[in-house]
Amino acid sequence: MEKKYFGTDGIRGQVGVAPITPEFILKLGWAVGTAFRKKGECRVMIGKDTRISGYMFESALEAGLSAAGAHVQLLGPMPTPAIAYLTRTFQASAGIVISASHNPYYDNGIKFFSAAGSKLPDDLELEIERLVDTPMEVVDSASLGKVFRVEDASGRYIEFCKSSVPTSTSFKGMRIVLDCANGATYKVAPSVFRELGAEVFVIGASPNGVNINDGVGSTDLTALRAEVLSRGADIGIALDGDGDRVLMVDNQGVEVDGDELLFILALELQQREALRGGVVGTLMSNLGLELALREKGIDFVRAKVGDRYVMAELRERDWVLGGEASGHLVCLHHSSTGDGIIAALQVLKALQGSGQTLSEARQGMQKCPQVLINVRYQRGSASPLADPGLQSAVKAAEDRLGASGRVLLRLSGTEPLIRVMVEGQDAALVSAQAETLAAEVRALFA
Repeated sequence: MEKKYFGTDGIRGQVGVAPITPEFILKLGWAVGTAFRKKGECRVMIGKDTRISGYMFESALEAGLSAAGAHVQLLGPMPTPAIAYLTRTFQASAGIVISASHNPYYDNGIKFFSAAGSKLPDDLELEIERLVDTPMEVVDSASLGKVFRVEDASGRYIEFCKSSVPTSTSFKGMRIVLDCANGATYKVAPSVFRELGAEVFVIGASPNGVNINDGVGSTDLTALRAEVLSRGADIGIALDGDGDRVLMVDNQGVEVDGDELLFILALELQQREALRGGVVGTLMSNLGLELALREKGIDFVRAKVGDRYVMAELRERDWVLGGEASGHLVCLHHSSTGDGIIAALQVLKALQGSGQTLSEARQGMQKCPQVLINVRYQRGSASPLADPGLQSAVKAAEDRLGASGRVLLRLSGTEPLIRVMVEGQDAALVSAQAETLAAEVRALFA
């Protein structure tokens, strides 16, 4: 069945616009509590990023869950992967994250984790949607859920992150610039890297409710580049607003994206004979990653775009490493979900082990020219990618690129965007075809 509210990563949208309204989130909390209480006593953990609307939606979820008889444990501002970890370790029934990840402050969303710290299965999301559209029935007063605040949630997660590298690990002598995107990692991330010995310069760690992802973080590396160069740092690390993505900048100020980081991690695991199976990327992964891994004898498969699809492919194949160019990197041998801090630690450990700088390590993979253009469209457009005119334009671009290129158009799962991606060996041709296709999309749907 097609889902009414859930996208590829929970429920997300603009604050105040359905379904991201207090009334809906209240009902959603009740529906979640009702669905999980069918299995017995229910405890749900709630964390959030630093958006100003997080307070409002936290209260709404509390009320809805309590009305369903579910107990609530509040974690406060914490990275998304921290909620996944704490849900597992506290043996809670479910975890909820109030976040719109890398989106601007005026968006927000709700993500869910199962007791195992993984995304909810489709059948449970459909059951929650069914309950949302039914009348809300409050349990009797004696059965209402209680609300508690978890003490030292940050300390627990910091120790978990540090445990992903050997106890002997020390990054002493390494100069790092850390960009926390004015988001959920602003407290925990600096502590992790400092406690492991690195000299850390922090930017994007002064959240005020409306500056999350604003000119900082993995969606905008300008400030990080400047700080790395001015500090003479060895490396720059950029997290996103909820801490499940990471991108880096080398000591020369050059961006190192998720595909390149994935290659570095795969090579390190292979050399330690710890790479179980191969690597999972997505339809958007650069062709250069596939070619570089193949040259090293490492299998590579593509999943649909979205970390839940990468995760599903990894679990089905019993592999441990996968990710996206955007910085969603999944290290299943350390965490049950994508975790920006843990992925960054694995990259630093790999560099330390090889004796290479980030600039040197990334040379093992040569990216093919790839252009991605996001075009905003009206949500009312029915199946825009099926439009005959657009399909004809895609076919023409593919013919011009030939066998050495790729064209991919897809709808964003979190925003009203059509993502136009063109890839090939001729940079000028790739750029021209991407612009042509983007113009066609704008003419049809903008």
